[in-house]
Amino acid sequence: MSAPMTEPSLKNKTILSLFWSFIDKFGQQLLNFLSMLILMNIVATEDYGKIGSLAFFIAFSSILIDSGFGRALLNRQNLTNKDYSTVFIFNVIFSVILYSLLFISAPLLGQLFHSSEITLIARIVFISIVLNGLGLIQQTILTKNADFKGLSKINITALLIANIIAVVMALYSYGVWALVAQTLVYTLFRTIFLWIYSKWQPKLNFSFSSLKSFFSFSSKLLLTNTIATIGNNIYPSLIALFYPMSQVAYFNQAKKYQEIPFLAISNTFRSVAMLILSEINNESERMKRVISKMIKSISFIAFPLGFIMILLAEPIFYLFFKEKWLSSVPFFQALTLAGMVSPFVFIFNELFIAKERSAYFLGVEILKALLLIALIIILLPKGLMALATSWVLYILATLLISVILSSKLVKYNLLNFLKDTMPYMLIALLCSSISYFTTKNINPPILYITINIWIITSLYITTCKLLKLEMIKEIEVWFTKRKNK
Repeated sequence: MSAPMTEPSLKNKTILSLFWSFIDKFGQQLLNFLSMLILMNIVATEDYGKIGSLAFFIAFSSILIDSGFGRALLNRQNLTNKDYSTVFIFNVIFSVILYSLLFISAPLLGQLFHSSEITLIARIVFISIVLNGLGLIQQTILTKNADFKGLSKINITALLIANIIAVVMALYSYGVWALVAQTLVYTLFRTIFLWIYSKWQPKLNFSFSSLKSFFSFSSKLLLTNTIATIGNNIYPSLIALFYPMSQVAYFNQAKKYQEIPFLAISNTFRSVAMLILSEINNESERMKRVISKMIKSISFIAFPLGFIMILLAEPIFYLFFKEKWLSSVPFFQALTLAGMVSPFVFIFNELFIAKERSAYFLGVEILKALLLIALIIILLPKGLMALATSWVLYILATLLISVILSSKLVKYNLLNFLKDTMPYMLIALLCSSISYFTTKNINPPILYITINIWIITSLYITTCKLLKLEMIKEIEVWFTKRKNK
């Protein structure tokens, strides 16, 4: 068994992991952003709606394939090749069975969403489920080895290939099939690269006892992730039941665009939290310090970014997509309020898992699910903006529940959270307000966007420096060290 990690080595490993994880997540989101800039101007809104209506089923199936075993493998020490091979064989068999069921059920989806084309689209898109199942163990091994550099190369290269193919197909008027190809090609090449890079290969060595040893932890995690996935992806499919596909597209693309930066932030810190917290899960005081540092780091980035996005939403959509997608703007602004705080929820989830309190994690998701059902029932009849509001309330309630539970595990309570986040949020809000009133009469859009970003960023960093906030000090120290080197 490896020796406990010391504070300096933990910090160095955290910084290095954060760097490569950020390159990976930011690179992916940047490529997605650039591809969407092209595709959304070519592909019809109804075609985006068709793909959006299936998002729930794709995400749900991916969670079932993982079955929680991927995270169980990350938490477990001294694993054997038999353990890895057992989970691999289980995942592949299960993914094939799941795809077969979805293939048979595809005509029902076509009827459900009032589009016969969805039947064929679903059958092809769902192939990605099997491909994901084939690459799960290789991804887990690279994560366990903290090889975020390798994962970054794999993910970005696969996504670049997929986006190029999708754009070419869109230019040749393939419409919705360009979007289908984007999903399928990315999954295919990512799995191929994982196999080549990781060098791990399964053996025909299946152990029921090994599978059973992971089950007590993974079963709760599976149920938890299933509930979370339903909540996170139910909206497009739900809208498709009652509204035209164009409305599905406006809502879903607004949600996707506001998620781009916040998912990059969430996944960057989540990848590192997943690795670091599991190594110090018996040291509650250290875990509290790590959680606090991550919360401050996220606050420093997420709040100014979120307020800039809300302020500049309309000119950005007009500049890049013209009038075609302006109906997405109100959804984008509302959902960004949730996006700003969503990274915190991911960090607390990793805390619960690292402490192996899957019951806590499950409890949070059950409460969230009940709340979400109530909000949807109350607000769906009032229109799509009300539905967007339900998502904001849902995320805020989730955050509150997570903070309350974390106080029981590592004594990181609501007061600690407010102390870590409020300075950055209030400064960002103040700077954005000043910029709004200063620049509201400026045209054209590109000038308005540029000046606002410059004013808000400059004011924000200057104010943080004047108040001597911790994250500014950390950044200055880091740059000083790099300069000296």
